[in-house]
This record gives sequence, structure tokens and C-alpha cells, in this order.
Amino acid sequence: MTDFELFQEEFKVWQGKFGLMGYGIYFKHEEIDGAFADISINHELMVATVRLNNKLPDEIKPISDIKRDAKHEAIHLLIGRLEMNGRCREVSSGEIFEASEELVNKLGNLI
Repeated sequence: MTDFELFQEEFKVWQGKFGLMGYGIYFKHEEIDGAFADISINHELMVATVRLNNKLPDEIKPISDIKRDAKHEAIHLLIGRLEMNGRCREVSSGEIFEASEELVNKLGNLI
């Protein structure tokens, strides 16, 4: 099984555990600047695109963990609507992003 196949499989496991099967998920394996993986979500259309970086620099390959990264992006899907709503309030997008990222990492360590 390739890393990309493992990433997709693991993401789908967490998508199911979190009860997020109403979202259509598209996967891409492409170069991402500055990240192992990422997700973009359209809540109105109930679709998300999840990307896995296919060009990791050699110095960070040893710390890459495909299953952890897939779970991390699934957690972003889980909290995505909350994050979207938070961005509509009188709080800077940077503050919301930092709080969201902190929560994702905490949940990732607990789950």
C-alpha cells in the first residue's frame, strides 16, 4: 500500500468515527508548501479536498507520520463548521486559526 492509499484509508476511518459521512471527499497527492497535508472545506456544498504532500523535504521525512496526518486533517473536518462560524465574529482570523490548530493537536493526542 502506498503512503497516499494509507492516508486516504486512515482519513476515511476517522471521517466515519466522527460521523462526517455526509461530506464528499476528494483526495489529491501533490506538492504543498510548508505542510505535510491540508484540507479545504466547502460546508455549503458539503465537500472537502484533502491533500497529502508528495514533495516532502528530506530533512522532515523522518518525522512524517501518514496516519497521524490523516487523523489531523479529519479533525479539521470535524471542527470546520465551528471554525467557519468563528471567523464571522469580531475575532481576527489569526486568533481563530491558532485556537483551532491548538484544539486539533490536543484532540489528536487524546484520540
